Amino acid sequence: MSRGMLTDEIRAKSKELLGYEITQGELRLMPYLQYCVMNDENLDIARINNAERRILMSWQDKGYIRSPSSALEISKPFYNAMCELLWLGYVVSVERNKE
Repeated sequence: MSRGMLTDEIRAKSKELLGYEITQGELRLMPYLQYCVMNDENLDIARINNAERRILMSWQDKGYIRSPSSALEISKPFYNAMCELLWLGYVVSVERNKE
């Protein structure tokens, strides 16, 4: 299985954690968002395309994030959900799960 692919398991888990099924674009934007949050950086708008801007606006409307380009904040429940989805989409998919 390829990294960052939207699988049935990820769709189901996102619905369980977030209340809706995420898109491929959302899954692929999450690593960059996580990187920025972990490194106390704002998102670089030059690195974000229009579809990703719409995703960010949707996440803002849902209260998951705030001010992504000026003073990035992320809610703890969304961060936790994002980590679980990234685990499934990027770590387990390359068999790094040695547990």
